[in-house]
Amino acid sequence: MANHRIILTINGETEQVEVPSQMTLLQMLREKLAFTGTKNGCMAGECGACTVLMDGEPVNSCMVLAVECHGSTIITVEGLAKDGVLHPVQQTIIEHGGVQCGFCTPGMLISARALLDRNADPSEEDIREALVGNLCRCTGYIRIIDSVRDAAERQQVLSL
Repeated sequence: MANHRIILTINGETEQVEVPSQMTLLQMLREKLAFTGTKNGCMAGECGACTVLMDGEPVNSCMVLAVECHGSTIITVEGLAKDGVLHPVQQTIIEHGGVQCGFCTPGMLISARALLDRNADPSEEDIREALVGNLCRCTGYIRIIDSVRDAAERQQVLSL
């Protein structure tokens, strides 16, 4: 199989990576670039553990070929905090106890960030809809939903 050189921006840094045609974005992030916060849950686009932002939209990185990302901007869970300060959704998920085993957490955080980027004041229904592709077997979702609601309120206060 032929390798392809792709150039993309990951968490604000430009990366040049040689990838085989069949390598997924998930595999590239974890195996080539050591962004191991993105989790491999199902490799079928069903669990959401591998969710990243690609050009501002949440995608299951297990379903996207790395070569399709040439020229794209990717944000992983490692890119949510800025200058050592947690993103509001990271801080609130800790405070609300929305992290238990932690396996789903990176995908949840990315999906929540995408929601808050497009809707500063989401309803509970909006939050549930945004997280529908992220499976959690530990928390029952209530604490996660509460943390997203709280993060939205904090972001609104910060933007005043």
